[in-house]
Amino acid sequence: MVGRWSCAWLSCLLFLLVCYEISAEGCPGGPSCTSSSIESDQQKPCVGTRCPAKASKTSRSHRHAASSDGYLQSGSASQQPPPSARGDFSGTTDTWGGTQHHSSNVTRDCKGIECKLPLRIRMKSRSRVSCTGEGCPPAEGQQTLVHLSDRAAQFIGEAPDLQYSTSELGGAPLGVQLTCDIKPGENEVPSEDALILQLQLAKGQEKFVESLKIQQKTITELQQKLTEQQNLLVSQQREIIEQQRRMYEQMDMIKGQYSILFDTVKHMSFQSLQEDIQQYFEAHLQGLQSQVRNHLQKTYSVHKMDVDTKVMDVGRPPLDCGTCESDEFCTFQKTPPQCEKCTLCPAGFFQLTDCSDNIDRICQDRDECMNSPNICGERIKCLNTPGGFRCLGVAEKDAALGICGDQYFFNKELQECQACSECEEGVVTFSCTADSDTVCTVVSESKLCDSWSAGLSMPSHKTPNSQVYPGLSLKIKEKMQCEILSPEDNQIVFKQHGLLWTDLNFAVKHNCRNFLQLSIKLNNSEEGYELSGSRIEQPEGKYFQSTSISCAVEVEPSQTLSVVLKSPNQFCNQSKDFHVYDLNTPLSLFWLSHDTGAVAMSAQMSTAMHYQTNYRPTFKIISVSDPYMISLSHDGRSIKLTESGVVKFVFQQALYSMGPTCVREGFTLISYINRNGSNSELMQIFKSGVNYRDTSISASGATKVSSGDVISFEVLSPAQCNVRYFGENSGISMLSLIWIPTAISTAITASVSRAGLPTGAVRNKLLSFNQDFSQDKIIKLITSGQFAYKYFMFTENGGVSVSFNLKLIHSCNVVKVTLNTRIGDEVQSSIVAQQIGGQMPEGSQWTSVSLRSSFNVQNGTMLSISLDCVRGRINQIAHDKGTNLSVLWVLS
Repeated sequence: MVGRWSCAWLSCLLFLLVCYEISAEGCPGGPSCTSSSIESDQQKPCVGTRCPAKASKTSRSHRHAASSDGYLQSGSASQQPPPSARGDFSGTTDTWGGTQHHSSNVTRDCKGIECKLPLRIRMKSRSRVSCTGEGCPPAEGQQTLVHLSDRAAQFIGEAPDLQYSTSELGGAPLGVQLTCDIKPGENEVPSEDALILQLQLAKGQEKFVESLKIQQKTITELQQKLTEQQNLLVSQQREIIEQQRRMYEQMDMIKGQYSILFDTVKHMSFQSLQEDIQQYFEAHLQGLQSQVRNHLQKTYSVHKMDVDTKVMDVGRPPLDCGTCESDEFCTFQKTPPQCEKCTLCPAGFFQLTDCSDNIDRICQDRDECMNSPNICGERIKCLNTPGGFRCLGVAEKDAALGICGDQYFFNKELQECQACSECEEGVVTFSCTADSDTVCTVVSESKLCDSWSAGLSMPSHKTPNSQVYPGLSLKIKEKMQCEILSPEDNQIVFKQHGLLWTDLNFAVKHNCRNFLQLSIKLNNSEEGYELSGSRIEQPEGKYFQSTSISCAVEVEPSQTLSVVLKSPNQFCNQSKDFHVYDLNTPLSLFWLSHDTGAVAMSAQMSTAMHYQTNYRPTFKIISVSDPYMISLSHDGRSIKLTESGVVKFVFQQALYSMGPTCVREGFTLISYINRNGSNSELMQIFKSGVNYRDTSISASGATKVSSGDVISFEVLSPAQCNVRYFGENSGISMLSLIWIPTAISTAITASVSRAGLPTGAVRNKLLSFNQDFSQDKIIKLITSGQFAYKYFMFTENGGVSVSFNLKLIHSCNVVKVTLNTRIGDEVQSSIVAQQIGGQMPEGSQWTSVSLRSSFNVQNGTMLSISLDCVRGRINQIAHDKGTNLSVLWVLS
């Protein structure tokens, strides 16, 4: 298309238009200008002013008229333009307006840029012969030329394919002004086409402006509708908020009316209620008065009637709870109404309404973050929680420094600051610290711990040759009733969930081939799990042998516990081959509630297939109630504790020894505790050695632990003693442990005092002790008076578990170790538990006796241990290693 035009083009266009009109008028109608005359004149030239210059050429006016009639003025699709207008350049002869001409004349007439334009808008070819003179009439069938502006308008309306879009015009904006910048004689374009283009551009610009106005109007209307919708939504939200406010007000009114209704029904007498009912029926149901009275009489004859969700006895005073205590309220939610304790607002809550006669106290959480905006600091965000708050991003070590503030402690389980509890009666056992809550004397109505003890006896043998091989369940003789368990059919049936610590003292004289095995079994069945066990070696029936076993386990209701004695072969007769010593309360249980937060763990030793001298066992955990608190080290040889507390443990190892050196020097079991990388001994336990025999060594104790402490064990044997250590799943080689939080428990360890050790013929003499560490608040060693260094006194009620190990040299037939308790200045002491030791094995230098028991204590209870030698004397007691005492106390 054409972008710009020069001024010379205008003059050229005007000149072409003038020539166009002259050619149209050059040849008037006449016989000399017809086609026949032209054909005749090809041999004889035409003479005259009206003759065309060349008879072979068609006049300009005739061709123009034909063009106008056949193309420009025709809007019909049936009339086709001449071949030159359709682009037909084949050179064939065509008939157009009654005149024959050749298409090559058209191609010879185009010049310059005109040749590149479509054929229908090119300049028509100029006739070489034109009619001379101004009076040349138009040819027959030829129309006169129309005005240029009218023809342009007509062309725009009849030629829609010339209405080019803006993109077809090269993307130029509409209404572009054309300028004449092309030299005359070059790139000639018909003037009417340029005008048509200019008119089309103007018309397109008007349509574009009109469409923009329509779109702007539409956008404005949409914006108005959007504003209206937003206003409507805001008004709806306001209505919803107003409805919610009204709903809350109605709920408050309903609560008030409900309270008034309870008070009214409570103080309303039955006579006034009867009068109201009768008045109602008389006023509104006069026609049915007789029937209603009969119905009322039948209704009054029954014991109860419903009155507004209340049950009242007919003929009796109004139902209520009677006289409730000052800290109780009457609740009608139960039938009949009952007095219940008023709710106590927990720590971190404040009282919103007080407790009345029939309405409980209402408590609301205290928002520490709102009351103290800078409680966590300026840069730390505070989050309110029920009963406390949380400082986001504060580590446990930062909380231990006291970031929680006064009257708050850091709860490690919840990882947040909690309000310290307040004791109801003001009796505080342990005050609130930065990382522990207050401990009161009475935590709750339910017990946190309890203890129970019983006696054991052999079952009656049915036949004289009854064997011990399949296993015998020992009879359990209950001495006191307990709410958590009950003995049934030679076993104990548990009634409550909890953690259980069991101690068993046993002494027997037997000549069975090989050894006897004593076990504590859970769920009395063949597939039952043996919690603990000990092997009693064969002494050929010469003297009594004693053993003590313990275990820790988590129990559930309906589970059973039993004590089983069995032999590995059939060569052991119950009536002939062994005799059980009757000990005082050999079996004791120490039960802990889950509310204490205690954790129990059981582990077995891996099997050792070779002989070795010193042995450090490798453990495999069988069960643990909280693996976060108790876990194994990377090599499996140590027990890791996550938090500080008190630990009660027992380690039992079955072994087989060979060599006379084993008998002379025996075995030593050492327990270690590693704190901050430094290893220290907790205790040493001695066991007399045997030659070519099975036996067991065991150690039990209690100690305080800190976060990150590690406990491990090692068995030492003589250098020339070959020992094989067993790791079976029967309970003979195992480790049991219970961890208890420091807030409700404590423990002490003590050693026998060197001064005043009983020697010689000893008859029920009390042992003196030295406490290893500083005095404890709950367990104190008396240091003055007649009980100095012989008694331990408890200052709070609770449960106690005691482990005592004695290493000595004696010639007694029987050595008795007795655990005694007394309260105040009582004359007679009470025997809690007892254990014996028989004669020393031949060739051994030392022997040992172990005593374990659990029982309850009160404030002021005193504990002592006495020693008795029957027919013989005590030569020496090891005071530095091998003799020790450990005491665990738990709040009950």
